[in-house]
Amino acid sequence: MAVYTNVSADEIASFIAEYDIGDVISFKGIAEGVENSNFLLSTTKDKYILTLYEKRVNPKDLPFFLGLMDHLAHKGINCATPIADRNGNNLKELCGRPTALISFLNGLSISRPNVQNCAQLGMALAQMHLAVSDFTLMRKNDLSIEGWKRLVTSCEMRADECSVGLGNIIHREMATLQENWPGNLPTGIIHADLFPDNVFFLNGKLSGLIDYYFACSDMLAYDIAICINSWCFNADYSLNIAKASALVNGYNEKRQLSAAELNALPLLCRGAALRFMLTRLYDWLNRVEGALVKTKDPLEYLSMLKYHQNIKTVAEYGVIV
Repeated sequence: MAVYTNVSADEIASFIAEYDIGDVISFKGIAEGVENSNFLLSTTKDKYILTLYEKRVNPKDLPFFLGLMDHLAHKGINCATPIADRNGNNLKELCGRPTALISFLNGLSISRPNVQNCAQLGMALAQMHLAVSDFTLMRKNDLSIEGWKRLVTSCEMRADECSVGLGNIIHREMATLQENWPGNLPTGIIHADLFPDNVFFLNGKLSGLIDYYFACSDMLAYDIAICINSWCFNADYSLNIAKASALVNGYNEKRQLSAAELNALPLLCRGAALRFMLTRLYDWLNRVEGALVKTKDPLEYLSMLKYHQNIKTVAEYGVIV
């Protein structure tokens, strides 16, 4: 279970007494998520998510994250929203951790998205990008090129412990991306972690997006590349072209991608694959005995990276420029 800080019933009751959300009926830890301690809280008024932000989250970033969610909610984007206490505070402290109470979003994530799910995701992602065009706060993407270089330095010498030859693959790919990474595409606030478990569906329709704790300023098309990797590959790590095409076409219905953005997608997909392979590899190499969260396999993203390396044009994703 992904709960790093245990909270007693008395501590919960005392914390919730500062809000106008009724009395606590029940609370339980949520297994999903790897960064923070999350609890599902039921009161006499509604359901909520109580999040204690753990050490991997920089407290200085929390006003950006919470402000972004509040901004999106006011723009009509269906997402989890911070709840303020009676004094107007939406960021507090519990058990020595920065803590926020977040509205509960109805729906379930799906482990095997279909083509229609991907089309709906594309539309929702474009709507999010448009909704944050006037959001005034900024946050640097710490997991772009410079962040990858730091991860490469940390992992490269031991990478072959995970797979023979992986160190050389990482070194060559990093050099290629650093030389060719685009710098003139449209930018804005991106989600940067829109995996299937961060998207909810209800009665076959997308009901909302959650977990904005990697959100940052970067190229908008990079968000699409992350989604292609996490939503559009088959079990054998071949690309499901129908899903990729549906995702991009869905996005284009709400925000038209430029020719430059489309043509950059193969390179952006390579970068996204390397990014998640490196963070998984770092965690794999630095496993903690008895850790509560299962370490994810970095080689899944190595397979995706190799696929993207063989792509010549964006048409191979089922996309027409």
